[in-house]
Amino acid sequence: METENLQTFQQQVADLLLRHRSVLDVSSKFQESNSRVNRALMKSVTECGCIRIQAARQPFTEGTPLEETNLDSHLSGLLCDHCLEVVKTEMGKNLFYLAAMCNLLEIRLDEVVKEESEKLSTLGVFNMR
Repeated sequence: METENLQTFQQQVADLLLRHRSVLDVSSKFQESNSRVNRALMKSVTECGCIRIQAARQPFTEGTPLEETNLDSHLSGLLCDHCLEVVKTEMGKNLFYLAAMCNLLEIRLDEVVKEESEKLSTLGVFNMR
């Protein structure tokens, strides 16, 4: 997302956030929205079945460089149109509360994205946490 778009989005959130001005409210709504993203994904598996999760231990071999290791996402299939729309909607709400938290803390969301991107560029695979 371009800096201009992130700034516009953050300003829209500031203009619309009327009820949840407390950092406690925003923090709890942010956490709740994250849970709703996870729940939408789980429903895609358990109710719809458009995606499947089949997890196993990742195939790390000693001596093999990490960038040459073929890691699995544990996902198969694609989100159907309905599930994709639900997941995207929940992710949008999650971004809303992230931007709201940034506003309360006087942090520019575009700067957070830029700094994280720079870390990823500099540290590459060693940035994994």
